[in-house]
Amino acid sequence: MLDTAALNNLLAQPQKIVITTHHKPDGDAMGSSLGLYNYLIQQGHHTTVIAPTDYPDFLSWMPGNEEVIIYTEKTAQSATLIADADIIFCLDFNNLSRINEMGELVRAATAYKIMIDHHLEPEDFDDYRHWDINACAAAQLVYSFIVDILDNKKLINKDVATCLYTGIMTDSASFRLPNTTSAVHRVVADLIDTGAPNSRIHELVYNSASENRLRFLGHCLSNCLEVLPEFNTAIITVNKHDLEKYDVNTGDTEGIVNYALSIASIRLAAFIVERNDKVKLSLRSKGDFPANEICKLYFSGGGHRNAAGGQSTASLQEVVNQFKLILPEYKKLLIQ
Repeated sequence: MLDTAALNNLLAQPQKIVITTHHKPDGDAMGSSLGLYNYLIQQGHHTTVIAPTDYPDFLSWMPGNEEVIIYTEKTAQSATLIADADIIFCLDFNNLSRINEMGELVRAATAYKIMIDHHLEPEDFDDYRHWDINACAAAQLVYSFIVDILDNKKLINKDVATCLYTGIMTDSASFRLPNTTSAVHRVVADLIDTGAPNSRIHELVYNSASENRLRFLGHCLSNCLEVLPEFNTAIITVNKHDLEKYDVNTGDTEGIVNYALSIASIRLAAFIVERNDKVKLSLRSKGDFPANEICKLYFSGGGHRNAAGGQSTASLQEVVNQFKLILPEYKKLLIQ
């Protein structure tokens, strides 16, 4: 294991560094990764961001994005970079299964593994851990890693600030979630003062939808939404034919579950979508309702209390039926 002094000594000289994050990266995954990337290259480190899979186009504008390697598109090159790395940063995930087949490559690598994450129950694969389940985003932890652990705030420039702001903004649902504390707002204020163009970032992330995506959203709300008032729960169910009809791309389903949660009486919302090989669930909840518990116990997943995900190899209808059968167990929490 590395202690903080050893880590600082290691980073005092240029290293071969790989940064990776979870599959189907979201705004926090790419914001934290590119924020750290833009910090490290200032010190002469040979740094590469490797995403396990593709990610939404609305994140492709961030500084450094043109240098990102997607593992599924450049498998051999990615494997070589991982094997040759001196340090591998693992951001916004804490279990190697979250990076698919890359996981075993990272596990086998001789590099020091540094985890920066805010999810529950980390796997013990890392040599250094900057971990806090109360942080609202991995990007917030990258900020504190640079400022508090490495004592190098002066290297948070506009590019770093822009990426970290994006990560915090997206994972806090535009600063709406309960873990958006005063400390988070102070970090965000510092990032804006450093040059993060906050209104422009919001525009690029949230106001760049395709026409197909908007029509798909309308379809979801008009035809796929089911409200269960006896459980204060709403479900949006989407089959793979809907995905094909509306030419749904990576990122087009992101955030749709929040529309179901926005109904006044709703405490639990589910977005259940049929993919080619499995059914994916995205749960959101209000207050102290444990969405992550449902995903962990029943759908091979997990996450945060109010934002969690899972999956199943059962059919779409079987998954929907299973989800509904679970609700009576949680009725007291849902109707309080």
